[in-house]
Order: sequence, then C-alpha cells, then structure tokens
Amino acid sequence: GVIGPLTGPAATYGIAVQNGADLAVKEINAAGGVDGMMFELKAEDDENDPEKTINAYNTLKDWGMQMLVGTTTTAPCIAVAGKTASDNVFQITPSASSPDVLSSGNGNVFQVCFTDPNQGVASAQYIAENKLATKVAIIYNSSDTYSSGIYQTFATEAKAKGLDVVAAEAFTADNKTDFSVQIQKAKDAGAELVFLPIYYQEASLILAQANKAGFTPKWFGCDGMDGILDLDGFDASLAEDLMFLTPFTANATDEATQKFVADYKEAFGDTPIQFAADAYDCVYVIKAAAEKEDVTPDKSASDICDALKKGMTEITYDGLTGKSITWSEDGEPTKEPTVVVVKSGEYQVLQAEDAAE
Repeated sequence: GVIGPLTGPAATYGIAVQNGADLAVKEINAAGGVDGMMFELKAEDDENDPEKTINAYNTLKDWGMQMLVGTTTTAPCIAVAGKTASDNVFQITPSASSPDVLSSGNGNVFQVCFTDPNQGVASAQYIAENKLATKVAIIYNSSDTYSSGIYQTFATEAKAKGLDVVAAEAFTADNKTDFSVQIQKAKDAGAELVFLPIYYQEASLILAQANKAGFTPKWFGCDGMDGILDLDGFDASLAEDLMFLTPFTANATDEATQKFVADYKEAFGDTPIQFAADAYDCVYVIKAAAEKEDVTPDKSASDICDALKKGMTEITYDGLTGKSITWSEDGEPTKEPTVVVVKSGEYQVLQAEDAAE
C-alpha cells in the first residue's frame, strides 16, 4: 500500500511517491520479483489530512495490504503509525521525517528520509564548516511539526558551532502569505544567511518578497525545498544560488541516478524529485529485507512485519538517496547528507569548495 496526498496543495509530494514506488514495483516484477513472488501496489489519497489518512489506511487494509510505503507527510504518518502499531503492519515512510513518526509505532515503523533533528544538525554544521555565514536568521513555521523540529535542533547546533542566530521569526499555517515582518527583522539584524526549514510553497513567497524589499542574503533550506523550480507562477530566477539539503538530485552523474531519471521521464513524462527517489528506495529496501528473512506472501501481515523488522536491522542498502544505508531498531536510517544549489534554473550538487566561495 501507498498513502500520500494525491490531490490538494501537497500533491506534488504524494504523486512523486506513488510514481517512484510504482516504478520500483514494475522493475522488480519484471526482473522476477522477490524470489519469484510479485509485488502488487495500490495507492490511496489522504490529501495531507490526518483524519483522511486513517480512511485511506482502512481501505488498504480491507484490500489486503501486507506492508505500507507511507505516509508521505508527517502529521498523517503519525496518525497512521498508531494504527499500524496496533495491527503490527510493517510501515516504511519515504519522507515523513519527524522522530514522532518512529515513536508512534512499536518498532514497526522505519524511515528512508533523514529525521528532522538530523536535518537541523547537518544544516548548521554545513553552514559553519563551509563558512557560509556568521550571522544567521531563521524563518520557520511554528505550527508545523516538520519545520519547528528542524528549527529547534538547528538553533542548538548553530550556537554550538559558533554561529550567531540574529533573528528567529515564526509564522503559522493561518498566516503564511505575508512575510514582510519576518523579512524586515532578518534584514535589520544584519543576517548574511537565512535558514528556511519550510516547504517550497512558503519559501517561494519569502524569496519574492525579500527581493522586493531589497534583501539579498544567502538562502539555505532542507528537503521540503525540493520542487520550488517547478512551482507554477514562480520566477525561478529568484531561487538562484538557493542551497538545501536533499538526499537526491536528478542531475547527479552516477549510473543509477541517470537510469532512474530516464526511466521515470519515460514512464511519467516528468523529472523525478527526491520524494520519488525516496519511495523507489522504500520498495527496494522492502525487497532486500524480505529476501533476507525469506518472507513469503502466505504469511499474515503481522508475521511479515516481525520478519521485516528483523531484516531491516541486518541489511545495508545502496540506493538513490544514499549509500551504505543502515537502520537501527528504532527505525532511523544512517546515511550522509547531500547539499544542492540552484544554478541557472537547475539543481546541482554543491561541492564544499564551491560553497565557500
């Protein structure tokens, strides 16, 4: 089963997850499946709504789902994790990054993405170690678990690394169109870099409004920034030199990425974003863990879950979103972050020497 927002404002993420998982399933089945056993995939829309995600889960449960790729976003994933825990159904999320996702389960929930705390820590470390700035401002969504979680660990690590957080300005889901106050405070404080642990929809407005205000700091975000260049009505030139953490960029030159991008474009007529790559990896991770534990489809979903929980802690996976990825018993992955920068309207992997210029 796959659950994510296939309609609504967050549909970019959910559709990418559905497509990435679908591509992996078709590849695996064409190559002989899991020891000859075929995957079957069914996706349900939750519209990024915790209540609707329970309906989606129940629909998939009635269908006969034995393992879940999802959900795509954090709040719905926390809601579903309580259900998969009580049912003992294996759940692996491509992109719900809050630690609360893992603590909501019973050891049955795993992540492919970085957790929010890890993103905050890694961002502060990268900014400090590459001397991108000394005075940093933060604009974050205090009503969003993803954003506030990253903000908190970033602020702590920034202080430890000697960065001066000169402004930390919040907004909420009820007030996320006018950022003039936050931008002015960051500008007045002399911020050389603004950290944006938010999604690209709000970031696009901040970039546009900052440009009008004559505020031109460096900009640094996290994986929620992926997709900003494809946003309808957004002037992509405003994102030039924007940096953000991501586990995947379609412009990477390794053979696996190039093949994935080509196959994805052929199948769906679009360039994949990281959420698609995360979901693609999720399915292959399930395959690896299932083969490790000799999982067969005649077993109950609960027995499959117990087997996969064990297998996940014993495999090492080389995927699109990281090499030599391993998982702890609590479901958190260990892998290295990648930073990309927008150059000439494209995402490019940022090398340390380039970042310092």
